[in-house]
Amino acid sequence: MLIDLSNVLSEPHIILETEVPCTLDVFRTSPAAYPLTEKEDIYIRAEYKGEKELELHVRCRLAAEAPCDRCLTEVPVKLCLDYVKRVRLGDSEEEQSDEFDESNYVDGYTLDVDKLIYNEILIGWPTKILCSEDCKGICNVCGQNLNQGTCDCEDTGLDPRMSVIRDVFKNFKEV
Repeated sequence: MLIDLSNVLSEPHIILETEVPCTLDVFRTSPAAYPLTEKEDIYIRAEYKGEKELELHVRCRLAAEAPCDRCLTEVPVKLCLDYVKRVRLGDSEEEQSDEFDESNYVDGYTLDVDKLIYNEILIGWPTKILCSEDCKGICNVCGQNLNQGTCDCEDTGLDPRMSVIRDVFKNFKEV
């Protein structure tokens, strides 16, 4: 969804406050796609601060379905986006200073809300998704979910010739 910022950028005292529906249905990354199961309307407050500086306050709650990293069970990932962005308008990527945020979602007088939300989901996405802290994962032989029960696979213990290396790791393990 695109929002017209021409009124905000042309008049210094006009503030745009609006709620728009989230039109993003799937969060896509290079290895996978995660469907968004819960979406709130996106609250956006845009204010021109002068000197080509735009301040955006964005608030939204989302939930996506993603597989657990250990057992592959679908888990809801809840994201609460509430942030303020300061954007320098008209500068190229090389001219942007560190005090301003990336502005690939502002093009001229338009704000691309989907790109803005996608960037924030990408930043806030957890690095490890678990169904529970004590998730046992899956059997590496048969693929049985070990949270739902045990399997009949043999426990392939360590090769006795590797016991010396195991003892070295056990004795010199950091606390």
